[in-house]
Amino acid sequence: MTDIQKIILDTDPGIDDAMAFFQAIGDPKIDLVGITTIFGNVTVDIATRNAFRLCNMVGQNIPVARGAAQPLEWKGFSPSSQVHGDEGFGDIPPVPVTGTPQDMPADAYLVDICAKNPGEITICAVGPLTNLALALQRDPNIVKTVKRVVVMGGAYQTNGNISAHAEANTYNDPHAAAAVFSADWQVIMVGLDVTDTILCTEKDFAEIARIAPRTGGFIQDMSHFYLEFYRSVEKLDGCSLHDPAAVIACAYPEWFTMENAHIDVVLQGEQWGNTIESKNAGTTPTRVCTGVQIETVKRHFIETFKVYV
Repeated sequence: MTDIQKIILDTDPGIDDAMAFFQAIGDPKIDLVGITTIFGNVTVDIATRNAFRLCNMVGQNIPVARGAAQPLEWKGFSPSSQVHGDEGFGDIPPVPVTGTPQDMPADAYLVDICAKNPGEITICAVGPLTNLALALQRDPNIVKTVKRVVVMGGAYQTNGNISAHAEANTYNDPHAAAAVFSADWQVIMVGLDVTDTILCTEKDFAEIARIAPRTGGFIQDMSHFYLEFYRSVEKLDGCSLHDPAAVIACAYPEWFTMENAHIDVVLQGEQWGNTIESKNAGTTPTRVCTGVQIETVKRHFIETFKVYV
């Protein structure tokens, strides 16, 4: 198959991160060549352990690089245990894992792999953007060696999900997000404008478990915690397909409606972490997703689990 996308998944697993991982592994148009971990839904140590757990589940020896443990500047971060559980996978307890992180931190790994594969690597970032901001600091030339950056984050023309204005990933390190959106590289922003429109229900997770009893069953087991959060807090009968949508956008951008916009990130006040349009025309504009083929993306996500039968 032609046009296979080589992807590094920058992730804080996380329930929907696990969903994104299985999407990346199972999609025929994606080659998951590495994983970098980040704080966010859980601590970076738990995120790294969870990344190895997912790799162990599918028998894949994918390189995993441990990333940042805290935001660039903000000292108020705490994990999203109310959304993802203390260990990241809802009520599912941790298990021993096999695997050793790379001998370089995530930001160095990103710089290194992009330099060795110029123009070939898409970084799909589905957590706070600290690793990417640190990579920019380490070697600004990464903007020339990376193919593009696909970000699950931000809220462009809609409300936030961690505050009235901000999406969780940009909220948890707005200074990093500001650096990423202002850098002169191609960014696709897959934000709440589209991810909140794609809902997976209890029935959908049952279908995934029926298709793939082991991996799909694992997703279904953790979904109970996730769905209960959405029912109790957002009064929804389903959960948003956040991180898998970003992975799908890497390989199927034609399923998304995008517009060009220069994005600023608010660094103070009640709109902390909000992603807003800027009049600055000095860098490459962000491709902001404003629409999505909802049923196409959702069906593709569910049917990807057929590879795990």
